[in-house]
Amino acid sequence: MDVAHQIARVPTLAPALEREIERAWASLLGHADAIADDITLTLLARDPYWSEQRVDQQAHLRTSTREHIRRGIKAMAGLSDPEQRAIDVWRENGTRTLWEALLRHGWDHEVELAEHLMLFAGQKLWAALDVQNAVFVESYRRESTRLQRRNFQRQQSFLDGLVEGRGADPDFAREAREELGLGADDATICVVAPFSDPLDEPLRAPEDRLERAGIGSHWHVRGGNYFGLVSRGGLTVAEVVEQLGPCVAGRVGLAPCAEGLAGFATAYQLASRTAESLPRGTPRLAALSDRLPEVLLAGSPEVVSVLVAQTVGPLLAQQGQLAETLLDTLAALLANDGSPTHAAQALYCHRNTVIYRMKQIESITGRSLTRAQDKFELTLGLLATGRGFDGQVNL
Repeated sequence: MDVAHQIARVPTLAPALEREIERAWASLLGHADAIADDITLTLLARDPYWSEQRVDQQAHLRTSTREHIRRGIKAMAGLSDPEQRAIDVWRENGTRTLWEALLRHGWDHEVELAEHLMLFAGQKLWAALDVQNAVFVESYRRESTRLQRRNFQRQQSFLDGLVEGRGADPDFAREAREELGLGADDATICVVAPFSDPLDEPLRAPEDRLERAGIGSHWHVRGGNYFGLVSRGGLTVAEVVEQLGPCVAGRVGLAPCAEGLAGFATAYQLASRTAESLPRGTPRLAALSDRLPEVLLAGSPEVVSVLVAQTVGPLLAQQGQLAETLLDTLAALLANDGSPTHAAQALYCHRNTVIYRMKQIESITGRSLTRAQDKFELTLGLLATGRGFDGQVNL
């Protein structure tokens, strides 16, 4: 119900009586600042939001409240701008304190007002207060949204700062912990999910699922990556991975912050490389500890071409199906510690066939699958081509 309908519910009075009521309200103008100060003190005492604000903001509240209470009294006294709507008067301030002040200050000391006219004056005020209550609900929602947006922006600003390495600054780290709700000793993890396509959503509502598991997290988008800071509490990295599993819709990497917030920038880089080491087009989440060789290669792209050429390059140069066959055999042998028997089981072929291919591999590459250094370099070379030990493409 709008203001006009609210006021219409009050009986219409003769103009002379209306003027008496307005003159009574006008008598409160001299007390407007005192009434406003009472309201301000009540807000500061009862509302945590205002009690925690800076002194200058509290002073602004006092000034603003004085202005709007004076405007409210003028509206009730018929002294306001005729074009000013009641809803505008009450939008930022307005309270039952006006009515209490009307009674407390004993306006009959300055003007005589019959009890039945006092009743009509009160009815008009309550009608206005009904409007005020509706406006307050709207204003509260609007202010709540604004505060949430401001807090969200502050949190994102701190996340950006952590990615940039500012967590090494003790003062910045302290402020970040306060803003993000982190304890000084809380173990944290960085999760990074690259946007391989602008329309992709690599992680779907991870904060909701983590919150249900009692895990706090904050998320942001930066440089083509969707990333989050996760406070894992007493959970292990593997347990966090398990919780995030159902949210995964793209490539996702995860790395613990070994040095707390001071190490978040490093964790961000490692989590990014972990995600980049995963096969494109396949939703998958992996922790840094499960992809160390791949992350090493992802962090040194200039070495990859040399590594491939010096290890598995000769196998790749073989014609036709032979190259694929030898690479699959090499992967099976490396996955089974060089055992032809176990490799044959994985490849579903005879052991002697594997032994024959093994000799071909050693001859073509000039490396021995019984020598630790050669096996290590062949392993890295195989990973650098994007092929894993299970024969599937990993990059």
